[in-house]
Amino acid sequence: MSAAPQLPDILSPEFAADPYPAYAVMREKEPLIWHEATQSYIVSRYEDVERIFKDMRSEFTTDNYDWQVEPVHGKTILQLSGREHAVRRALVAPAFRGRDLQEKFLPVIERNSRELIDTFRASGSADIVSDYATRFPVNVIADMLGLDKADHARFHGWYTAVIAFLGNLSGDPEVTAAGERTRVEFAEYMIPIIRERRENLGDDLLSTLCAAEVDGVRMSDEDIKAFCSLLLAAGGETTDKAIASILANLLTHPEQLAAVREDRSLIPAAFAETLRYTPPVHMIMRQSAVEVEVSGGTIPPGATVTCLIGAANRDERRFREPDRFDIFRDDLTTTSAFSAAADHLAFALGRHFCVGALLAKAEVEIGMNQLLDAMPDLRLADGFDPVEEGVFTRGPKSLPVRFTPVTSAGA
Repeated sequence: MSAAPQLPDILSPEFAADPYPAYAVMREKEPLIWHEATQSYIVSRYEDVERIFKDMRSEFTTDNYDWQVEPVHGKTILQLSGREHAVRRALVAPAFRGRDLQEKFLPVIERNSRELIDTFRASGSADIVSDYATRFPVNVIADMLGLDKADHARFHGWYTAVIAFLGNLSGDPEVTAAGERTRVEFAEYMIPIIRERRENLGDDLLSTLCAAEVDGVRMSDEDIKAFCSLLLAAGGETTDKAIASILANLLTHPEQLAAVREDRSLIPAAFAETLRYTPPVHMIMRQSAVEVEVSGGTIPPGATVTCLIGAANRDERRFREPDRFDIFRDDLTTTSAFSAAADHLAFALGRHFCVGALLAKAEVEIGMNQLLDAMPDLRLADGFDPVEEGVFTRGPKSLPVRFTPVTSAGA
């Protein structure tokens, strides 16, 4: 193991502009790097990241979230382990799968997507990022929780500050302060709503969280507030970037876009391949509980480990031609892509597998169907080439498109 001086540093502008060449060098030559600035061990190969996420031998914990996440969200389900984690997950998980998702929330997703598309369907042009992707998932979550969508700008400001805090690898004090301020502001907003909702339960997710009980355990006001904060940030930022990325990938591969337009059952495959090829989250951290041998060396106990999802998902040891976007690839299983048995690592794996994966899948499927219906001849604006940005989370900064205007949803 070495500090790999020939590689661009993960904090450098060169890396931020295009991390994929650096990922390839890391996987091949430096699969374990000690990174002084972030005081963490960087792991880039698929087999190592998969093993860390699955953690079948209890070698890794999420104790790193005590300092990484708690300052902005409060104590969340991410930090819990064992029985405490199992109970808390059992309290929140039913809302994100099965009947609740189908009956309660699919209509919410459909309505919010349609309302946003209605604002530009007659114009012939839009920026999919600013006009749709950054707004859609946050509006859905606000609606699910029974919050006022008129507060969208505040929600977006809060989750942007939180994501900046989580991705603040260089330790910028202003970013830290803004993230910590968000925790206070969000609590002042949410706690009174939670208390009022306890007195007047409705049919929304917040009421479900207030009433949920497993083995005599209920969630406190602080528990619920922390979960809502996590939901807004994780569900907003990641789905926002996933929607922009799936469209950017298809628009730059017109033959695959044509196939999806003709056969909408290919949307889950296109989403799964997007999660592999351009995942919204490029790095997730864990903490070693014991000394662990991985490719390239040994990680000592108590160390922060930065798992590079963006690198692992393009590991040539696992995927053929990994730098090629191909929704028809046969080494990525679509049927398991939104479960803890996924081949890609974008949702993590194991007991901390993303609780909102099926919600994200529903949002992307509904959103893509409605966008393709509204814009049958959707194409990139002339001369525009989508550019990703971000290091911790990553996606297109803008995605200007052109299409023949449609006067109404029924036209």
